[in-house]
Amino acid sequence: MTDDLLLHADEEVLWAGSPRLSAAIGAVVGGLVLVSGGVAGAVFLPPEASLFARGLVALLIPVGLAVPVYRVVELRRTRFAVSDAAVYARSGVLSREVRRVGLERVQNSAYTQSITGSLFGYGTVTFESAGGPSATFFRIETPREVRALVDRRAERARDPVPGTIEQWTEVLAEVRELRAAIERRGGVRE
Repeated sequence: MTDDLLLHADEEVLWAGSPRLSAAIGAVVGGLVLVSGGVAGAVFLPPEASLFARGLVALLIPVGLAVPVYRVVELRRTRFAVSDAAVYARSGVLSREVRRVGLERVQNSAYTQSITGSLFGYGTVTFESAGGPSATFFRIETPREVRALVDRRAERARDPVPGTIEQWTEVLAEVRELRAAIERRGGVRE
């Protein structure tokens, strides 16, 4: 699933997904309206209608069928991934666009869920970067968890020193105690 995202060889994929097919509902409804209009036009168009009107009515049916098919193919070719180094968004039917945002560059993230998204467990997550591209994972499963994963990884990528300030303060205090103990024994000379 992530082969076409152009990940670097040393990257480990932590999460991968794609949009839900329910994102095609609008295209299906629009296609049905066009097909219905074409059929109704073919049935009710008066015999004296112009050739242009007949051509327009005849065009509604294939266009009405093509719109939802294209949208489903588009959704099936859309991929999202989070690696240990970046977030990736791939899209495109006839061509391919792969957007990569390094975790160290992720400045802000947000997730949204509609009413139906809250009920059925999907939503949209947006990752903004400093002075570069952003990435949007739309209609994905568990958007809150994906956002939290990226936020944790981005924090680590921006601050690669492990541990908290409190932990390092404790380490410093212990090193100072060790130095003082060594100096008392006469072991350190400057």
